[in-house]
Amino acid sequence: MFLGTLIPVRIALLAGANPSVIRYVKNSEICETTPNVTQISGYVDVGTNMSMWFWFFESRNSLETAPFTLWLNGGPGCSSMIGLFKENGPCLVNADRNSTTLNPYSWNNLSNMIYINQPIGTGFSYGNTDMVNSTETAASYVWTAFQVLFESQLFWKYASREFIFATESYGGHYGPSFQNRLIASGGIDDIPIVVKALMINNGWFDPLIQNIAWLNFATHAPGYGQLQPDEVLKDMSNALYGSNGCIVQEKACYAAGHSTSSNRICQDADDYCIDNIYYPAVEGYDQHDLRQNLSILSPPEYYMDYLREKHVMEKIGAEVKYEECANAPMEQFAKTGDASFCPTFPPRDARTWLPQLSALANSEMKILIWAGDADINCNWLGSHASVLAMDWYGNKTLHNTPFTNMTINGIPVAAVQNVDNFSFVWVYAAGHLVPAFQPQVALEIFLQVIQKEQLHSV
Repeated sequence: MFLGTLIPVRIALLAGANPSVIRYVKNSEICETTPNVTQISGYVDVGTNMSMWFWFFESRNSLETAPFTLWLNGGPGCSSMIGLFKENGPCLVNADRNSTTLNPYSWNNLSNMIYINQPIGTGFSYGNTDMVNSTETAASYVWTAFQVLFESQLFWKYASREFIFATESYGGHYGPSFQNRLIASGGIDDIPIVVKALMINNGWFDPLIQNIAWLNFATHAPGYGQLQPDEVLKDMSNALYGSNGCIVQEKACYAAGHSTSSNRICQDADDYCIDNIYYPAVEGYDQHDLRQNLSILSPPEYYMDYLREKHVMEKIGAEVKYEECANAPMEQFAKTGDASFCPTFPPRDARTWLPQLSALANSEMKILIWAGDADINCNWLGSHASVLAMDWYGNKTLHNTPFTNMTINGIPVAAVQNVDNFSFVWVYAAGHLVPAFQPQVALEIFLQVIQKEQLHSV
């Protein structure tokens, strides 16, 4: 009978470094039950008392050539098990909270998939949470995780595969920052990672731009109309454009750069904008899907109870109780102004990552920025305004490129702009978690990214 015992594998990460350990369970029979498809779950040690959880699923097809895709959810501090069980993973948890059904639109139909809980303290990851207090410090530990994984016999064959980085929400920061760190080679013994594509779903890129979009979206959400009454919109406008309002404070944050005073300036700006722009914008709505009743949300959270079942934890090798969005990582990011602490986790902060994203676009890397049309928090108007503000060679062309409908079997599913290897996609009838609401559309878009195609109808 399968016992789910973690198997420790000790490897030397770099010459002269302390050995790192991967503790894993292979083929737990949880979630991915497709015959002959390997899955591996467990922990990789990325520092002293820092155990990072991963769950890997082999591609169901094209085993010798399928790419390797990293999926990260945002927060900061929200588990990538959200993506696995609610968006694009191999299975969906049933209403009994104790069984699963295979997901026909799983992304491991096309790619090897790995889901990682980072930073430490997120999901099943555990240990010292004090070492990561910003996007930049988090990037280093994810890079370390892949150095350990790709040096092991478990994953070495994937190190040369095309690497796709897919993320969402706060991933608007993770994407540009982690991408640069993943491709960097810090020494001759480092394992190079061939990064080929970046996908960011409903991302948070630039607070100055996206705070304005909260007002714009509340005034008129395309396809849904005005969300808030006139008097609320007026108060939001005053708070946004006032003499010491949100915009003034955000600009002060940008001007402060990374000076010693910047953390406090940026945190104060963030807090003010959240209180006076964000909360009024989402009042009365589910922040991630304006179409929904706040008391009955979709997709359901059945998977959380499932992952806390003792027999499931034992089989997959989980060592701590699962937390979907943990407070500790968010609190650490708040100390540097990289995020403001709030238990409802609206992904936000007062720093911009557009320069880094612009640099990646200038490199002609395959990039997809996409967003569901019903998300208020990281709404598509803000995402679109952010990409229009990017400083890259395709800026003028993007401004002059009209949206065109993407259809599947003649049915419009999204509006698309393509400029060379860059695509912006506004997905119809989808909330914050696009693959959860439009799984067929998401899988088709993922396929076209893998094939390095401009997005088109099928």
